[in-house]
Amino acid sequence: MENQNHQALIQKLLNCALACENCAAEGFKEAQNAMMEKCIPMDIDCADICMLAARLLQRGSEISHEFLLICEKACRMCAQECGKHDHEHCKKCAQACTECADACHEHHSNLNQD
Repeated sequence: MENQNHQALIQKLLNCALACENCAAEGFKEAQNAMMEKCIPMDIDCADICMLAARLLQRGSEISHEFLLICEKACRMCAQECGKHDHEHCKKCAQACTECADACHEHHSNLNQD
């Protein structure tokens, strides 16, 4: 793998992970947890996947670029689920997930063109 500067993408991944963690934490506090039963696990999965993607990119792992495909999928699924809810934390999470998914897509799309 080429030694590229991935700092902007890593920051998007970290921002997304933090937004997902916050959304899950706030969801646990909500009185209507049943409404959040699909959202909370999706948030946790997405946060974990984004953190791992950031770590793989940071250390130059040979599988980091392939892993971005999984990350993009997780982010899009999480954005879709969080987008169903009116809570501010869900809106912020959906936005962060969409931005992260787009950044992952742009990154691996550019690699396929080389």
